[in-house]
Amino acid sequence: MFRKILIANRGEIALRIIRTCKRLGIKTVAIYSDPDLESKHVTSSDEAYRIGSGPPAESYLNIEKIVRAAKKSRVEAVHPGYGFLAENADFARACEESGFVFIGPSSKVLGNVANKFESKGFAKAAGVPVVPGANSEVQSAEEALTEARKIGFPVLLKAAFGGGGRGMRIARTATELEKGFETARSEANSGFGHPELYVEKFLQEPRHIEVQILAGPRGRVVHLGERECSLQRRYQKILEETPSPALDTEKRKRLVSLALKLVRATGYQNAGTVEFVMSRDGKFHYLETNKRIQVEHLISEMVTGIDIVEQQLIMASEHRLDLSQNEIRFNGAALNCRINAEDPSRGFIPSPGRVDRFVPPGGPGVRVDSALYNGAFVPEYYDSLVAKVAVQGLDRAEVIGRMKVALTEMIVDGIKTTIPVHQTILEDRKFLQGNYHAQFLDSLLSGWKPHGEIAPDEIAAVFLAIRRKMVTAPTLNLQTTDRRSRWRSILEETKVGKQALYVEGL
Repeated sequence: MFRKILIANRGEIALRIIRTCKRLGIKTVAIYSDPDLESKHVTSSDEAYRIGSGPPAESYLNIEKIVRAAKKSRVEAVHPGYGFLAENADFARACEESGFVFIGPSSKVLGNVANKFESKGFAKAAGVPVVPGANSEVQSAEEALTEARKIGFPVLLKAAFGGGGRGMRIARTATELEKGFETARSEANSGFGHPELYVEKFLQEPRHIEVQILAGPRGRVVHLGERECSLQRRYQKILEETPSPALDTEKRKRLVSLALKLVRATGYQNAGTVEFVMSRDGKFHYLETNKRIQVEHLISEMVTGIDIVEQQLIMASEHRLDLSQNEIRFNGAALNCRINAEDPSRGFIPSPGRVDRFVPPGGPGVRVDSALYNGAFVPEYYDSLVAKVAVQGLDRAEVIGRMKVALTEMIVDGIKTTIPVHQTILEDRKFLQGNYHAQFLDSLLSGWKPHGEIAPDEIAAVFLAIRRKMVTAPTLNLQTTDRRSRWRSILEETKVGKQALYVEGL
């Protein structure tokens, strides 16, 4: 097993990787941009190195600076997390050429399937159905328009590299395509360092379902079941669940067999996710292979008991996958809610800033992956995801009930979050029936306003009433001795995490 690795990421995913490394006795090296100096992933690591200012191009997308930090810290391997450079073949190659193990697919495999358009070619060759689309990448709005007319509107503009809904635009007309082309291209470039786009057919009301796989050497592959990812806002996943309420036994077997077929055909290794859309007539179409750990991986871990990060480390360091499919047991159901620092009442605009108070939920079957703490700073430069709340239970009904309680308990003061959106989803009749699709949430949120919002004049009235009571209440003759509970004193004195043994620049 590795003795020391660098985590080329930030926030909750970096912290999640650190936790598994601590359990396995692996020392960790964090990297940070200037606004992330106080981040929990920095203070929880053994060492931390500054890699630049806030913008991703100057920090978390800067291959040269990250490799330099890896050399300086003398690590054996680099874990990319998700997003940023996680699926970048150039980054994997730079790590390999510098003598570091890239914890993920090799640069050669990434080169084959990192480009989503090219990976569809592998899928076709393997006999896996794909969404109809263009036969080449498009370099201009004119080229995109030509391809769109061949395919037929509506179409999707999609980033050839990366994911998470960035660099993606729906175009129902030629005008919409021309308007959205440069925006999609810019998003793809800033998010993944690659501006390339391609065009594919836009499907009406599909389900978005993915299969989590672990692929070891010599063709050994297992799956950890599927995840339903159809609840999306503008192509960005918001809520995921497993198992999918849309699949029966026959469809599930068909989906898994297609995913395994594609993985074996491409020679893929390490953890990955094969994504499909299921059309209204129940047919599966391959979308892409995500060549990294997924944001929503935790619900697969909860129903199987398998630590996916640990398996990544074992496969990368010891070149083996000890799991067999017969050993994997699926227990109950699980649900994940992505909590974003966004203001739903104002069109989901980002809500960066200082978190005054953070209280995570608890209880049976509840897991929270987050780097938040009281006083944490949420920068403006990065993805708005600040926490993942996941619950597991015996069945879907129990899971939904537990999630409702968890979201009620959760407190994030100082910034706006999407917690009210999830509470709305969990009360929706169609969601409770499992009857939803990839375009369902945009329709649900059209014209939506958070329930129970208190107007400023109502807040003022309550404040004045409380103040009036305080003024008129009799004064008790209390001694000035500090009578605070010893428990509270201990909690207030406890610091979040521990300071990294070495933080470059301090």
